[in-house]
Formats: sequence, structure tokens, C-alpha cells
Amino acid sequence: MDNKPNKIVLAYSGGLDTSVILAWLIEKYDVPVVAFCADLGQGEELAPVEGKARAGGASAVYIDDLREEFVRDFVFPVFRASTVYEHTYLLGTSIARPLIAKRQIEIARRENAEAVAHGATGKGNDQVRFELTFYALEPEIRVIAPWRTWDLGSRTKLIEYAESKGIPVPVTREKPYSTDRNLLHISFEGGILEDPWREPYDDMFLLTVSPEKAPDKPEYVEIDFEAGDPVRIDGEKLPAAALLARLNELGGRHGIGRVDLVENRYVGMKSRGVYETPGGTILHAAHRAMESITLDREVMHLRDSLIPRYAEMVYYGYWFSPEREMLQVAIDEGQKAVCGTVRMKLFKGSATVAGRKSDRSLYNPEIATFEKDEVYRQADAEGFIRLNALRLRIRARVARSQG
Repeated sequence: MDNKPNKIVLAYSGGLDTSVILAWLIEKYDVPVVAFCADLGQGEELAPVEGKARAGGASAVYIDDLREEFVRDFVFPVFRASTVYEHTYLLGTSIARPLIAKRQIEIARRENAEAVAHGATGKGNDQVRFELTFYALEPEIRVIAPWRTWDLGSRTKLIEYAESKGIPVPVTREKPYSTDRNLLHISFEGGILEDPWREPYDDMFLLTVSPEKAPDKPEYVEIDFEAGDPVRIDGEKLPAAALLARLNELGGRHGIGRVDLVENRYVGMKSRGVYETPGGTILHAAHRAMESITLDREVMHLRDSLIPRYAEMVYYGYWFSPEREMLQVAIDEGQKAVCGTVRMKLFKGSATVAGRKSDRSLYNPEIATFEKDEVYRQADAEGFIRLNALRLRIRARVARSQG
């Protein structure tokens, strides 16, 4: 083959797509293919990965534990921004891709590989997220995206190809939806879920019990924040990854964090996804509660006005972009005061705020009270209102004069 790379580093999960892609790359290019799998909290899913990759012909296998970096340097910055995409999605898959791609480039440099490959389809967001990161970090890298070039254009054909090659895959014809798991969430897409009218099977969910089967007694948890980041659970200081894992356990036990939505992909189509984000759902609500008493009104409103834009940057794949980095600096400056404790009540699929306190609190009961106080002169409100009503009064007078 003309202009074939000397070596390829493949983002490999051991699932249907990448198991087939590994064999396909070796067959098509006849060069060493290095399999790289990022441990982002998939748990037992990682156990067979190395054996499958070596059996599939990988020249080398990397399984790198990136859990702490993932939560500390990618998840927490997004949560400091209180970011959700389209009012619902906590970006569990979106925020993992730039870290995977970053590490993939680092391995390509170590292996002196001229090309990287991924298993994202030509219809999805992940191809954009991976490749924008590749090019942002290594402008001359060669990218191989088999889904955009081969003739295996559907998951049905992939299953048939895998069966013909004797490649074991975790997807069956009975449960053909695909999953993606990390410490922040697990996602389900495709197969039976492509019908937005069809309710997901309850046995599909892996991280959460159904709210109907959750305990009949609520559980309370206290989360301590410093500069916008959670640092303690019930008084125990924990590293970032362990803290999120603890919240996942608590949220999963109470059926918290299930989301079913139809979202707008960057490439232009709508897609139905089902997500479980138990710990992230608790953390998002707790962080907003902490901000409610520590963040200045105008800082909060300005930041909130930027949430849709920030969410698009992450969802579309622009993590390593100057605009995202600039915005992060501004957000983090505002988060310096977001310190204190939030008490959350977990019950039957809901995570509600039961209390919040902070030494940096801007909430002053002496001012907010309905009783008599010596700080706020209620008579001052008349002038405040008349000044703010001036433009409305002028508009009304003009309208009246015009009939």
C-alpha cells in the first residue's frame, strides 16, 4: 500500500467496533498496531482487554490508569462551570474523549508511531472530539478512521465480520445497543434505543437501581467544597476519583441519575441516548447549592449565561481550544469563594438540597429577614423602583400619545 504509516496507535476498548478495527488495520496496512485502553473507571470491563488485544494481534498493549486525572483535570473543571448540555446531559462521554486522545498522542510519540486510529463512526460526535484533540496536540499526526472508509457500514455487518473471524465481542443480536462507561457515567445508544418511543429495559441499567426499588428511607450525605471542587464526603477527605466513586455508590443505591434524552449532535442529526450519572447528578445539585450562598449575583448570572457556550465547547470537542481555556480561567476565578458544606437528601431517584453553610456565605439573615432590621431601609426601594421604571413609563407615554 502506498504511503502506509510505520505504526498505528489504536484507541481500543475490546468492544465490537475496536475488536474488529484491530484486525482490519493489521490486515489492511500490515504494520504494527499498538492497542491503547484508558482506565477511566470501567471496572471489570477492563479485565479481558489485554488478552483480547494480544490475541487480536496487537504489537503492544497499554492500559493506563487515568482515573484520578480524568476526575481532577476534566470532570471537576466542567462541574465548576455548572455545565450541562441542552439542560440535561452532564457530558459524561464528551469530557472523556479529550483525555483519551491526549494520552493516545503521548503513546504515539513514545512509540514513534506516525498514525493514530479510533473506532468512532462517521455519524457521531466522538470522531470530532478525538480528531480535534489529535490535531491540537500533534498537528502533523495522521488519523485513520475506519468507519469513514471501510465497507462494514453497520453494526450488523460488524457482528457478522467478527463471527467470521472468531472475534469475541460483548454485543449480541438480542442486546445490540452500545455502551460507554467511565467514573462519571455510563451511556447506552443504538439498537432498540433508536426508537425514541420505546422505554429502555430496566435490566439494561448497570449503575442504578430503579427509583421504585430504591430504599424507602432517605439517606443524607454532606459534601465539603473548596474553590468549587468537592473535597470531602461526610467529613472524610478523598482523592478526586475516590470521591466521585463514593457518590456513584450512594446515588446508585437510591436510583439517582437516570436520564433519557434526544440530543442534537454536532454533525447535525438528532440522537437518542440513555445515561446513568448517579454521582455527577448529586455533585451538580450540591455545587449549585454551594454557589447559591457564596457566588456574587452578577458573577453567577454572567457565568450562567455562558453555560450553553461552554457546554457546546465540551460537547463538540473543543477542550483544547483557546476559547475554552480562556473561559475556564474566568470561571475558576469566580469559584475561589465557593467553599463550604452542602447536605443532600437522597431518596427514590431524587437528590435534593437539605442544607448549606459556608464561612464565605453572602447570605445574611439580618438583611434578608422579614422582621425589623437596621441595615436595609425599605423606603429606599421607592427610588430604586422609580428609576428602573423610567424607560417603561416613557415608552407607555409615547404609545399613549400615538393612540
